[in-house]
Amino acid sequence: MQKADKTVIRETKYIAVSIIILSILMELVFVLLSKWSYKVLLGNVLSGTAMVLNFYFMGLAVQKAVAADEKEARKIMKTSQSLRTMFIFIVAVIGVTVPCFSVLATIIPLFFTRIAIFARPLWKNKEEKEVPKLED
Repeated sequence: MQKADKTVIRETKYIAVSIIILSILMELVFVLLSKWSYKVLLGNVLSGTAMVLNFYFMGLAVQKAVAADEKEARKIMKTSQSLRTMFIFIVAVIGVTVPCFSVLATIIPLFFTRIAIFARPLWKNKEEKEVPKLED
């Protein structure tokens, strides 16, 4: 297995922290609605972990594709997408069919990565937002 680039690790950490924060918020909603049980926690952990792994493996595939020629890069990304989609599908099926997981708490975290990516510009460092000054 290839070694992950610093960017892949940094972005995966961002996704992991975002998923943890969104998971805590989801758990609080279940508590406030008096619908919380251990099944909610198990479903949340199952899907949240799967989404972090999905993002990490996508990052590795992109890293590998960047180093390859165009034809090989397309093949790498297509294979990665297929395998990762199958992985998420299997996780969802397990979460929905196995009775120890809450169906809602399994399905909702599958969207947390998209929410985190959408919110990413709000949390960028001040240095990243600044436009470099041109020197005369």
